[in-house]
Amino acid sequence: MPELPEIETITKGISNLQNHYISEVIIRNGNLRYKIDQTIERQLVSKQITSINRRAKYIVIKLSQGYLIIHLGMSGSITLLDIKEKNELHKHDHVDIVFDNKVILRYNDPRRFGCLLYTDNCENHRVFASLGVEPLTNEFNASYLYQNLQNKKTSIKSLIMENSIVVGVGNIYASEVLFIAKISPLREGHSISLKESEVLVNSIKHVLQEAIKQGGSSLRDYKHTDGTLGYFQHSHLVYNKAGRPCPICHTKILTKRVGQRSSFYCPNCQN
Repeated sequence: MPELPEIETITKGISNLQNHYISEVIIRNGNLRYKIDQTIERQLVSKQITSINRRAKYIVIKLSQGYLIIHLGMSGSITLLDIKEKNELHKHDHVDIVFDNKVILRYNDPRRFGCLLYTDNCENHRVFASLGVEPLTNEFNASYLYQNLQNKKTSIKSLIMENSIVVGVGNIYASEVLFIAKISPLREGHSISLKESEVLVNSIKHVLQEAIKQGGSSLRDYKHTDGTLGYFQHSHLVYNKAGRPCPICHTKILTKRVGQRSSFYCPNCQN
């Protein structure tokens, strides 16, 4: 699944659509996570893009009237195409949004767990109702995290991936964050001290910022809007490296299921 750095990269990749008008919407398969409303073409055509931002793992496109919300689900991707070129259709190319500058925003989603939603009121939309703070803001700090970990017996790995606490820290980056913070993913949330919370917050910000700089981690289906790949996966320290030596102490990296997701950690460095 594309995580926060990947979605941030895509958001920047489509930023040149700002100020352009939507001229056509082509829906080939509207049966996504939420079935595409039949009125969406009428709601989008002739609207101007006024801004493009990210909220959690959602791309939020503000229009001259209303908003278009896009989520890529488990396997979705967005590609920008020049309408003048011969663009072969591929399986799972479900939606095309055509712009007045003759650019096509093509949405592809093999598993169809993503969504395209139109709304007049973005702030109160149901998909944002239970989301926590953004990890790269000042609102996400040691005090905030520490307070949200109190009395929690859930593993710290699961808690920093909990969107109601902080958004966008997916499985890949959670393993990397906890390794850098020298905290075992198996520890319960209530055991994390205020000082450790500060280390965790700093680690989360550092890992996500570095991943954004490198265009995200291109694993499985993810790619940029121009078809190129991110390369942060080459910087992974522990993720998907079970059995290999720890880059610090050379102890064998272990893997264990935590919250139904594979976690990778060094049993010597992380405690």
